[in-house]
Amino acid sequence: MSPHETPRVLTDLDDRITRAAPDEGGALWRLAESGRQLDANLVRLPPGASVGEHAENDLDVLLLVVAGGGEVEDGSGGRRALAPKALVWLPRTSRRALRAGPEGLVYLTVHRRRPGMTVGARPPSAERAAPGGDEDRGEIRDEGGEGPCMLDRVCPACGRMNERAGSDVCEQCGEPLPSPGTA
Repeated sequence: MSPHETPRVLTDLDDRITRAAPDEGGALWRLAESGRQLDANLVRLPPGASVGEHAENDLDVLLLVVAGGGEVEDGSGGRRALAPKALVWLPRTSRRALRAGPEGLVYLTVHRRRPGMTVGARPPSAERAAPGGDEDRGEIRDEGGEGPCMLDRVCPACGRMNERAGSDVCEQCGEPLPSPGTA
């Protein structure tokens, strides 16, 4: 990133939604600018699809409904209707679930960027745990965690969120899931 970045239009959300197949679920767009401090995802849940109850322990998330409708459920069973232009704050540690209505649900999430994989020296504790370790040798170290929206667990075919992390296929329809680094 240069020291003097300039504002620019990244995409047209309506165009992204229109260009996607009508039954396409999952992420339709992701913020991918290098050096960014935010993450953003445009996500579509097909009609009746849901993202199961979960919590994001590290990040607050803003969710803006762009099209369609549905509902958000808090961990206590409270439900709120979602319609276009609804702006929802999902505070860190809050339990939440999403359910798309009969027209599906398209929403934009925005949150602070979570650190990803880094290449660096092994931490001293790992050196002690691995006899013969070489401190000068680099190692890929995961300094992040689950994605705030858990997009790697949302099936692009049916929009269902898998209960288990690390699955290669959707638990409902059997379609391949995106790999964690591409979600």
